[in-house]
Amino acid sequence: MALKKLIFVYNANSNTKETLLDSAKKLLSPSTHDCKLCALTYGLTSEKKKWKKFRKASGIAMDFLHKDEYEKQFKSKFAQQYTYPIILIQDHYDLDIFMNAEKLNQIEDLDTLIDEIEKRWGS
Repeated sequence: MALKKLIFVYNANSNTKETLLDSAKKLLSPSTHDCKLCALTYGLTSEKKKWKKFRKASGIAMDFLHKDEYEKQFKSKFAQQYTYPIILIQDHYDLDIFMNAEKLNQIEDLDTLIDEIEKRWGS
């Protein structure tokens, strides 16, 4: 486990039915999509190239979880309930909010998300 990493938690569950519903919402009615983080980092069926390039080049350890996966993985240690999507920062065994749902939902494009992550990670 990395000593310090970001945990991205999508406002979606990991089952196939929800994944298909998510793709349909993106295609047919993007404004009704429930997860801004997903909309920023993923296209219809795969990770956006610019996001993937940033993720690999940044040097920041990152984990990506759906909300059901996060709640299962962290339920014994971190009982706090969050509003999703959210980006958390884990430093050893401490877990704090890196970017909350309110902030994520205000971000309009991928470039702004990347800039915010770089700015906050460096501070």
